[in-house]
Amino acid sequence: MTDWIENRPLAELRIGDTATLTRSFTREDLQTFALVSGDVNPAHVDAEYAASDEFHAVVAHGMWSAALISSVLGTQLPGPGTVYAGQDLRFLRPVFVGDTVRVTVTVTAIEPAAQKPPQARLSCSVVNQRDEPVVEGEAVVFVPQAKVRRPRTHLPRLELRDPGAKLRALVAQAQRARAGQAPLRMAVVHAVDAVSLGGAVDAARAGLIEPVFVGPEARLRAAAQAAGIDLAPYAIEPTEHSHAAAARAAAMAREARVEAVMKGSLHSDELLHALLDASAGLRTARRVSHVFVIDAVGLPQLQLLTDAAVNVAPDLAAKRDIVQNAIDLAHALGMANPRVAILSAVETVTPKIPSTLDAAALCKMADRGQIRGGVLDGPLAFDNAVSLRAARTKGIVSPVAGRADVLVAPDLEAGNMLAKQLEYLAEAKVAGIVLGARVPVVLTSRADLPDARLASCALAVLLAAHAAAGATPDDAGAPA
Repeated sequence: MTDWIENRPLAELRIGDTATLTRSFTREDLQTFALVSGDVNPAHVDAEYAASDEFHAVVAHGMWSAALISSVLGTQLPGPGTVYAGQDLRFLRPVFVGDTVRVTVTVTAIEPAAQKPPQARLSCSVVNQRDEPVVEGEAVVFVPQAKVRRPRTHLPRLELRDPGAKLRALVAQAQRARAGQAPLRMAVVHAVDAVSLGGAVDAARAGLIEPVFVGPEARLRAAAQAAGIDLAPYAIEPTEHSHAAAARAAAMAREARVEAVMKGSLHSDELLHALLDASAGLRTARRVSHVFVIDAVGLPQLQLLTDAAVNVAPDLAAKRDIVQNAIDLAHALGMANPRVAILSAVETVTPKIPSTLDAAALCKMADRGQIRGGVLDGPLAFDNAVSLRAARTKGIVSPVAGRADVLVAPDLEAGNMLAKQLEYLAEAKVAGIVLGARVPVVLTSRADLPDARLASCALAVLLAAHAAAGATPDDAGAPA
């Protein structure tokens, strides 16, 4: 049914007419008002600051209550066509998140109709759920003379989005994990552009890493100068070119001169070939795989997606290692028993779709203890993995469906396209890391911005902290 909005023009307006509005104040209201008004007074938006002030909690902007009064005047009494002439309001008490207020306006005087345009005076009050006065005062308005009755205008739904918030929390988690220790020493390979240099320096300034820049020194310094970055605080390991830089970084990791490796401005294949060469001594019994850590807007937790960057068409044995690597990373991030969805195009085992057979086998391997530390289910289509509504509609009963922490793609093509779609079409922020080698490898895209590189360094720090706590995988010894 159509929702109408209607006024009370001068001919219908009477002294004593009243209108009310009840509204609960939410954190989203607070953030929205701050964004629209630009008023970021810490008393309104900074919980840490507000906890130490007079009220010991963030409070609503005073004009939020005034805006509710304006809403009643403009939509109910007198309604559409009303124009503010003035107001005199007294703010008596603060409004806190969770409070419910009732706004009341009452006509107290109507100026003679001969006055052009005619005016009305209305007393205004706002009280909270305890009937305590919050705002009192008076409004003077120009009263509409023509009758207005129109369908209420449809407005777009307001959604507050903060892309990257969960990754920023991940960085803070890594800083806490590294507190009181020296930063993680990391070889940054061939960082000869502003983005890869800036990401490493940001991570160093955040106290996460101690970068060692490995690459052609002249190009490193030229890129730093162009970007306004001072390299004086950081070590440089000069090499002739990118291939030599990758080989030098592998040697430094083997000799324990660095604890992690980070990709700069070179191809992933070039770096991984050097790190995983048999002579580099960095391989373990575990297959190397890549994990994207995805901060998707609208989801309460981070999600892991694997493998979208290293293993092109993994067989069942490789997928077992891919899953176990992702579970180990989830543990390092604080997920005690991650829910792992083995993705395919459908949620039933179908011989014509080989990935469904692999999914079923992986779940049985978990039952037999060949995969540990997580709860697996599959095959699951993507919608069933991330949406409870979709899973329930299809009658899927599962501890994983609709709430997956880890998404396991059937192959690199599917995983890579899914990661890029989430990033470029759905505002997701991503970080990435390679697991299964003797040191973490921060493997970002050359298109990634410094904040993605910072978050990826945080992953390496958390993995190192997890390993230091004695959580090294039991099958990470010498390669088979």
